[in-house]
Amino acid sequence: MKLLLTILTVLSSFMANLEQKTLQSAFTVTVAEEVNAPMNYPGEIIMQGNKFHLEMMDIEAAYDGKTMYMYSGQTDELNLSNPTEQELLEANPFLYAKALVPVCNVTERTTQDGQQTIVTLTPKDQSIGINRFVLKVRNSDLMPLSVEIKEGKKTSTLKMKDPKFVPTNPEYIFVLKPSKNTYVNDMRF
Repeated sequence: MKLLLTILTVLSSFMANLEQKTLQSAFTVTVAEEVNAPMNYPGEIIMQGNKFHLEMMDIEAAYDGKTMYMYSGQTDELNLSNPTEQELLEANPFLYAKALVPVCNVTERTTQDGQQTIVTLTPKDQSIGINRFVLKVRNSDLMPLSVEIKEGKKTSTLKMKDPKFVPTNPEYIFVLKPSKNTYVNDMRF
């Protein structure tokens, strides 16, 4: 029982940090399948709770708590939508972890040097689509360091590079300004 309470405390504290503080980090997403070479996608994110501003490849995305903005420089297209809960979970692995807790067996272990905690969520019912979700957190400040999601033969890994909590509370809007010729696809209802 003590172990379960500790796990919930680590997860609860980590999630509380993300709700109250603004996380800023460069990152790399690596997607690997058993038969293909891994593909790496670098990017940058600023987030607090479910709000975020993300830049990855030629995509800029932002969510302000109501509207999702997604701009592609390659197509010069701006999509505006009111995302569903599922779409937000797919866009944010930390929100996904929070949603997984009730339907998973949760284990945690501290690394040998005691500096990190590894939280593993294993679904009780494998029909939810993933085999395992692993979150690595730095113990000193509950900073997220990496997330690994195993789905069948595919593994997606998000590695944070120099993550930090910043004192500002930015507005989650675009930094890039679409041109006057940008196609705007407004799917909000």
